[in-house]
Amino acid sequence: MVKKSITKRWLLNNLGVVLMILLVIEMTLIYTIQNYYYNSAKQYLVSKINSVKSILSLYAVDESVNFSSEIRNMLENFSEKDRMELMAINSKGRIVMTSSGFTPDSVSQMEDYDQVMETGEHYGYYVGKQGGREKIMAVTCSIEDMSAEYSAVRVVISLSEIDSAVASFIFLITVTCIAILLLLAFTGLYFIRSIVRPVQQISATAAKFAKGDFSLRIKNDSSDEIGELCQAINHMADELSSADSMKNEFISSVSHELRTPLTAIRGWAETLRTENDPNITGKGIRVITNETERLSQMVEELLDFSRMQSGHFTLQMSNMDILAELGDAVLIYAEKARAENVTVIYDEPEMLPFVYGDKNRIRQVFINVIDNAIKYSEQGGLVRIIAAETAEGNIRVTVEDNGCGINKADLPKIKTKFYKANHTKKGSGIGLAVADEIISMHGGTLILESDEGKGTKVTITIPAKKPEQ
Repeated sequence: MVKKSITKRWLLNNLGVVLMILLVIEMTLIYTIQNYYYNSAKQYLVSKINSVKSILSLYAVDESVNFSSEIRNMLENFSEKDRMELMAINSKGRIVMTSSGFTPDSVSQMEDYDQVMETGEHYGYYVGKQGGREKIMAVTCSIEDMSAEYSAVRVVISLSEIDSAVASFIFLITVTCIAILLLLAFTGLYFIRSIVRPVQQISATAAKFAKGDFSLRIKNDSSDEIGELCQAINHMADELSSADSMKNEFISSVSHELRTPLTAIRGWAETLRTENDPNITGKGIRVITNETERLSQMVEELLDFSRMQSGHFTLQMSNMDILAELGDAVLIYAEKARAENVTVIYDEPEMLPFVYGDKNRIRQVFINVIDNAIKYSEQGGLVRIIAAETAEGNIRVTVEDNGCGINKADLPKIKTKFYKANHTKKGSGIGLAVADEIISMHGGTLILESDEGKGTKVTITIPAKKPEQ
């Protein structure tokens, strides 16, 4: 496929249309001007020949006057002989007298005269070349009713001056059209360049983005739609750069998190091959089991995240008892909390409305949030879990700790994919992002509130199942 630039397409399309319009306008103007001059000349000739006819009509009614002599006298003394030629035509259709004094030797074709004789009209009109020479305009008027010897009088004028004036107008119109076309071309090219230049920058920037280089930014000095597009692309570059940085950090963190349990598992596996001490064997099995569970959890988080990114993350929805899932999550981490010397207080209500959701995913959310609360609590810390029904009829679960808290700069990004605020604690950094997505898919919200050095509060709100009417 042949590549055509915007500039070439604009030149071919827009200028082509403008050129056609200008040509139509030019031809119309030329036709109008020529007709105006020709009609003006025709009217002038008609007025002169009418004057001649009026005088001849006076001679025709006066029997004392020699009609032929008076015609001759009129032609010899014709006042406009320097501008036009007055002719007398006899009954045989021959020019017998002229105001110039030169009578044609042969009978030349006179279409204006033939028109009068054949149609019986008072006037005949002709524009063309006379004898293959200059272009003329001729008007013939019948005088057969005045004399038996003469049939018509004819006035002839040269069109050289008129055609010269028309040619001057044609030249002026042509120059004007060319000037308009050039002006449109230059202004159009300037406008097109103001669009093409940023588009080229956008294309070059996008090519850099495709190669993973997000450092390039588009220079933006306009406030129009193109400027808004450049701002949007620059903002996208900032977001992509930040996401790329977080992704790289995430890969590094996950690699480290995966390597640590694998190293422990391999080390204890080598130890168990050669060690026969039951105490050491039991300890090694516990370490391998815990680390295997930890790896499994990390892999599940990664799989969930991948499914979410690809749109293949699905929920198995059904009516569920949210208290049962929350109680299981608390029970799972009770032992870990005791091991970490962290007190977990669970204010369990007697009953809550059922929730329409995926119980396994909801439990996964509770596990993630409770695990984070214990993980980021210091020894002797306190984690309080509260479940209650709101005034709107929704289910609210609050998990609050008095741990290290989250920095204000990190708090808005804490649920962002690949983002990890605390690098001293183990974890993939995507568990909270997955949890937030799960709650959103249930039509709920997951809100984090935190003060650095004071603790963190996570509030989960899920719509309760409405009772059937």
